[in-house]
This record gives sequence, structure tokens and C-alpha cells, in this order.
Amino acid sequence: MEVSHDHLVAMLTRLKLTAIRDQLDSLVDEAGRRELTIREALGLFCEREIARKDERRIEMSIGLARFPFVRDLAGFDFAAQPSIDKGQIRELATGRFIANGEAVLLLGPPGVGKTHLAVALGREAIVAGYTVLFVPAPALVAQLAKAHTEGRLEERLMHYTKPKLLIVDELGYLPFEPDAAHLFFQLVSQRPPN
Repeated sequence: MEVSHDHLVAMLTRLKLTAIRDQLDSLVDEAGRRELTIREALGLFCEREIARKDERRIEMSIGLARFPFVRDLAGFDFAAQPSIDKGQIRELATGRFIANGEAVLLLGPPGVGKTHLAVALGREAIVAGYTVLFVPAPALVAQLAKAHTEGRLEERLMHYTKPKLLIVDELGYLPFEPDAAHLFFQLVSQRPPN
């Protein structure tokens, strides 16, 4: 059975195997050069498709997380902050604390890299498959207060309880008003344990 290139491309499109479709000729050439069996070639094709889907998922999730900037752990200068335990940060990067429903607080004065680490850990969580949302504490409280005034508090709380990892930045820089503290407590108490 002979299948034309156009028909194969159409089938790959219909199956939403766009990475294989877009790289079809180079993948077939690579499989031929490496003298792969049909099973090995199919494995190669699937690996490339999965890699592209993962890249797109990660890219989209990073956009949805609303990070203020792009940072990763490789770019963090641990030598400049010797009080930070590199091993502990690497452990946090595994995401086990998320799976266990644990909270993590990064404490320290301004300028020591707390936001950098929070963003980098959030990116690691996304790569591991978790949903993440980053929000500065003042914006979070303002949104909760506005939703409360408009009678949409439950809806807004749902928005903040959906992501597996909620990163609240700048917590503690400004004191919360009593009502704001109560709204924040409601959010924390409604977040699922895992």
C-alpha cells in the first residue's frame, strides 16, 4: 500500500500529530540514516511529538502563571546568598512539597532573591506538570476585596484555589487591613491540602 506524502500529512494533521507532520521528511531521513527498525522509528517519531507537546504545555502554562519575569534556578547566584541552602532549594524544585500540600515561605529582607527563587520554583513546578499562578499580595488582596464588594468572592476564591501552586509575592511588606487579612485567611483555608 503506497501512501502519498500529502495523504500522510493530512492524516497526521487529523490526528493532531503536528510535530511529526512538521518534521516528517527530516524524521524519515534520520530514521533511515540510523537504520532504525519500524518500531524504533515509531518510537523516535513519538518522542519528538511528546517533546513538542510538552514544550507547548510548558510555554502556555508559564504565560498563564503570570510571572513578572523569566528566571530559573541556574541563574540564581547562591554564592551571593550563602545563607540559602542550595540543597533545600533543589529539594523544593522536585515539587514534593506541592504533592504533599505543604506551604513554603521564603523569608528575608528585600533584594536577596526571594522572588527570583519563587519564580524559578514555579517554573520547575510547571515542568513537572503542576498548574501555577503568581500574584503579588497587594494585588491579591485588592482583587479579593473587590470581589467581596461585588458579591463574587466565592468565584474569586475559586480562581485562586484552582492552581496546584499559588505563589503570593511581597507578603509581609505591607500590613493587611483587618478585612483584607480575613479575606486572605479565607483563601488560605480554602486551598486544598494537595
